[in-house]
Amino acid sequence: MRAFDGQLSGNRPISRSAEEKKRQLRDLKDALAALKPHAAASLRQSLTAKIKALETELAPRAR
Repeated sequence: MRAFDGQLSGNRPISRSAEEKKRQLRDLKDALAALKPHAAASLRQSLTAKIKALETELAPRAR
C-alpha cells in the first residue's frame, strides 16, 4: 500500500532515542556474533557498516 503525499509514514527516517540506539547496537553486535561462518559476506559488511554508523552517532562529540 502506498503512502499518500504528506502522510507521516511516507519516506521518512525513523527517529530513535539514545536508549533505543544503544539497544539496536547491542542487538546488531549479537547478530553479527551469531552469524555462521558460511554466511554471505555482504550480510557481514552491512551489519558492520550499521554498527559503525551507530557507534559514531552515539560517540560523544568533541568541541
